[in-house]
Amino acid sequence: MADRMAEELADHVRTAAGVQAMLPAVRAVGALLCDTYARGGTLYTFGNGGSAADAQHLSGEMIGRYKRERRPLAAVTLSTDPTVMTCIANDYVFADVFSRQVQALVRAGDVVAAFTTSGRSPNVVEALRTARSQGAVTVLFGGGDGGPAAAHADHALLVPSTVTARIQEMHTFLLHAVSEVVDAWAAGEGGPGTGAPAEPGAGASVAAARAAGSQERR
Repeated sequence: MADRMAEELADHVRTAAGVQAMLPAVRAVGALLCDTYARGGTLYTFGNGGSAADAQHLSGEMIGRYKRERRPLAAVTLSTDPTVMTCIANDYVFADVFSRQVQALVRAGDVVAAFTTSGRSPNVVEALRTARSQGAVTVLFGGGDGGPAAAHADHALLVPSTVTARIQEMHTFLLHAVSEVVDAWAAGEGGPGTGAPAEPGAGASVAAARAAGSQERR
């Protein structure tokens, strides 16, 4: 068992080292979200199983915060409403559980981000295809060659591995790296390395948020 754990850790480290080459693409996705939010757009995320948890994690970082005090940013995870999910799955087919929500909610210029380790899930592939047809910008958090989903992605963040656990571990890093870019922008920092300029007026909003928090703690 100890040897197996050491092998798992070594594989994790090797995979993480390979992610270094992905950083320019990660910065580009961060800059894309900053631009989308500057225009009043929304981020939509989804995935199945553990990837659904990653999708919800990214939305939480946008609506709440990553590290800094800043305004909340619009994000919706399509896998978190059991009523809608089971309605669509029951009345139509499970392959439509995300795409039908995309049809109802997504507008041109929004960002639709899918999390998948295989890139083969029919509901993920169909939702990305639908999002593109509606003028949204699509982002794929995947692995390996991205599978069929990659054909419908404007931005593909593909972890250099085909091992599900390694891909999911790197997806956590990637969503945090994207959140860092957006967080800095929304807090008025921007600057070199973030991939986006500071959000106009963010400094005043941050100061107001800090003041409000200070009042609440008294």
